[in-house]
Amino acid sequence: NERDYFNSVRIDRARLYSQIVDNMNKAALVGFPIAEIGARLKAALRGGVEQEHIYDDARTCALAFRDYCLAHNLLDFSLQVEVFRRLWQLPQARHYINSRFKHLIIDNVEEDNPASHRFLTDLLATCDSAFIIYDHNAGFRNFLGADGDNAYRLKQHCDIAQQLTNTFVSRPELRSLGANLAARLGAGADSDSTDPRSAFIVETHRYHPQMINWVIDQIAALVHGEGVAPNEIVVLAPYLSDVLRFGLAEGLNARGIKARSHRPSRALRDEPAARALLTFARLAHPGWQLPPNAFDLAFALMIAIDGLDLIRAKLLTEILYRKGALHPFAEIRETAQNRITYEFGERYDRLHNWINDYIVGESAPAIDIFFRQIFGEVLSQPGFGFHRDYDASNTSMNLVDSARNFRWALDFIRNYDADIDLAKDYVRMVDRGVIANFYLRDWVMNTEDSIFIAPAYTFLLNNRPVDYQFWLNIGSEGWSRRLYQPLTHPYVLSLGWQAGTVWTDDDEQQMSRQALGRLILGLTRRCRQTVYLGYSELSESGNEQRGLLLDTLQGLLRQFAQPTATQQEG
Repeated sequence: NERDYFNSVRIDRARLYSQIVDNMNKAALVGFPIAEIGARLKAALRGGVEQEHIYDDARTCALAFRDYCLAHNLLDFSLQVEVFRRLWQLPQARHYINSRFKHLIIDNVEEDNPASHRFLTDLLATCDSAFIIYDHNAGFRNFLGADGDNAYRLKQHCDIAQQLTNTFVSRPELRSLGANLAARLGAGADSDSTDPRSAFIVETHRYHPQMINWVIDQIAALVHGEGVAPNEIVVLAPYLSDVLRFGLAEGLNARGIKARSHRPSRALRDEPAARALLTFARLAHPGWQLPPNAFDLAFALMIAIDGLDLIRAKLLTEILYRKGALHPFAEIRETAQNRITYEFGERYDRLHNWINDYIVGESAPAIDIFFRQIFGEVLSQPGFGFHRDYDASNTSMNLVDSARNFRWALDFIRNYDADIDLAKDYVRMVDRGVIANFYLRDWVMNTEDSIFIAPAYTFLLNNRPVDYQFWLNIGSEGWSRRLYQPLTHPYVLSLGWQAGTVWTDDDEQQMSRQALGRLILGLTRRCRQTVYLGYSELSESGNEQRGLLLDTLQGLLRQFAQPTATQQEG
């Protein structure tokens, strides 16, 4: 296009795409036209002329994407919702659903969106019976369109309303910890007089690596000293960086403890196993004319060959990678072979020979089949990096599923363009970070006896209790602050926000406090024994940390450290 869209926005392309699509989804779920996206954002978020241009660009791109979908008979999520809403107005559709389903059981209704609530309201008018379950202080999926306030209105359609307050998970001290912290944040919970200090352990460190070592020591003591099952322990942080994940995983592995992680918003290309597979796909398909660069290949060899360090991987690449193809280990001089070692050379040759055989016998198989073959026949075998590596195997299967679904969904586009190469286009899309690492198997936590490491909300949405939780970086503002989203806003584009009302700093602060309070309640209600709180004065980047969670916790400690009136009299 002649116009330079989003020229002042400093985020990567994948996040631009996701925020534009998120705007369209919010519009469909709430029930306003996508043409109003820009006007709603501009009316509420006064950011100057440049910011208004950004909102106009977001609206223009959303309309262009909708036009493309309509022109090519494609259905994205927002268009599916709008099509369903129109179909639901037809008497035939209503009669089919209403006559077929007479009894409803609806759980976690607070995690649903206004479109679902409207549909449920219509069903409640015709069904014979219904059982609706609503969790107070929840609605954690509000960034995806969940609307807890609107869900609560379904109560008026019920003949009987009963509130249950008993819990079968957390002990009284943990419930007090969550309730008192949430009450201080104004998150709709009543304070509790029970002393919560036995429910948590907090440790202060000067530097971030010291905190990581403390966490590893505590987990090792629980697993090896007290016999706690690893899958009853979770390690949580507001954001799970590569440094944090690597430090925890390597430290736990050194203690003989398995660990696995899940970051659903992370692009597939950012997972080391996926990057290696994509690199080998480029090597194995010279016809694409997309040869990998030397650094990516060295990194892929290091990941693929068990025990191979980056220095030897770079040496292999410098000597044996020429004109987009690998060459046999035998072509290296004996001095270099000795430096690399013949053991690694033999594994390299097995990988090199497999790729060469694939190129010679290539009959243009689907890219998901290529990923499955190289994983099963080479990379998962003893001596290679994916062998007994749960995260690598999981990522590989996610890549297979993603490529297969991409092929199934878009194969019919060949009717419009017979020359399209879906395999090549898929690899290019993943390289651009468009496809996120979000798959059902990642949410199944109890299938592997390992420590689960994840962002706090990722664990919360799994809705599974554990015995012990570790909250890391409690001084980080990430526990309460929203991610920077210059193209969208989850609250302004919600059903409860009055169009035209200005979003102020007070609104932002109140929202942050309430969100943190709900998060704390959700976490403490999913913990049976103890919460470990890790704090380092300096963050990973060396900055001091004084976030809202830390301040609130310190206030709670001061409150219970003071003697009561009875103690003073005694």
